[in-house]
Amino acid sequence: MKIVSTFALTLALGLPATSFVLADDAHHLAETAQPAKGETPAAAMSEGEVKKIDKDAGKITIKHGELKNLAMPPMTMTFRIRDSALMEQVKVGDQINFVAQKDKGQIIVTRIEVKK
Repeated sequence: MKIVSTFALTLALGLPATSFVLADDAHHLAETAQPAKGETPAAAMSEGEVKKIDKDAGKITIKHGELKNLAMPPMTMTFRIRDSALMEQVKVGDQINFVAQKDKGQIIVTRIEVKK
């Protein structure tokens, strides 16, 4: 219906209909675009430095910048790790990009990438 009304308006104004229809379609696609399954949205990635690793407890302490996806300011905090194999990828002092998400009331790290 929206396309029909847009088309009628463009005819009345004497404008090329295709430009409005294409712009409307592009806007709709941008609103509904979702990352592919298994991908992490870029906005969820945060920067930090590994301060401590506690493999026995399944926790990692990170001094991080703003966690935009969680509306959290920069600070140093300890996170639980979803997959203990992530702790094998890092060592204290590493500069990292990581994803922290809320899961059942806890904030957990679900992805870590060491900066090169």
